[in-house]
Amino acid sequence: MGFVITGLQPEPFRHLFGMSDADLAAQGAKRYIADAKPGFPDRIELRDVEIGEPTLLVNHISMAQETPYRASHAIFVREGAEAAARFENVIPEVMYRRMLSLRAFDEHGWMQGADLATGPDIEKVIETLFEDPLVAFVHAHNAARGCYSGRIDRL
Repeated sequence: MGFVITGLQPEPFRHLFGMSDADLAAQGAKRYIADAKPGFPDRIELRDVEIGEPTLLVNHISMAQETPYRASHAIFVREGAEAAARFENVIPEVMYRRMLSLRAFDEHGWMQGADLATGPDIEKVIETLFEDPLVAFVHAHNAARGCYSGRIDRL
């Protein structure tokens, strides 16, 4: 069974690119210049940004369905990112190196299963979660800080 991991579309964040720090603060966002790698995982390109690259810390609604699982949390996006990453049957390094909470949902946003995984175990957990025919998609979150990391769908 195949899977695809996709980054966020950049459009909802483009209006923030180039804003002053004061204007960002008024939007509830903050600019950081990456000073470590890994350390600033971009949710659009699904990579750790390079040292010196600007990133924006923003709130993102990762689960919009009106269920108890509705969720939002802080994420980083690389300022200027242009295209959402797409990884087929491959775990991007930005996810592979972190402990992930993998949460499986049905088409209505109700959780059907969850597990923790890191490294080579991530793919095994994804496959196990997708064995349930009710699972429509899986959300990956960084387990330590809880940030949304990416969406995983069946191919």
